[in-house]
Amino acid sequence: QVQLVESGGGLVQAGDSLRLSCVVSGRTFNTYPMAWFRQAPGKEREFVAANNWSGSSTRYTDSVRGRFTISRDSAKNTVLLQMNSLKAEDTAVYYCAADTTRNIVPARSSTAYPYWGQGTQVTVSS
Repeated sequence: QVQLVESGGGLVQAGDSLRLSCVVSGRTFNTYPMAWFRQAPGKEREFVAANNWSGSSTRYTDSVRGRFTISRDSAKNTVLLQMNSLKAEDTAVYYCAADTTRNIVPARSSTAYPYWGQGTQVTVSS
């Protein structure tokens, strides 16, 4: 059984940093794209960042580019999201997701990711 477990969320002030982690068990995702999405209250789930297995292709939504960095620790089957210069509008539940295709360019659509974590809350006070 595949499980994705996120951690690292919390309550911070604007300008602070957080690092989210997503540990994958039950399957090795070292050769598959992985992504982070987020969902704010009353809004649809939106793409945040994704990378392929080698890190040669990384994508970000415009609002986080330059502030967030996605990376992975393949030895630990973990994907990370370093979030710097946080803003109030970054407040959301953050989800990690895993693809099962070997796309070189990771997808932005949530429908491309069959495996999801339960989410971790990030709240940024202004």
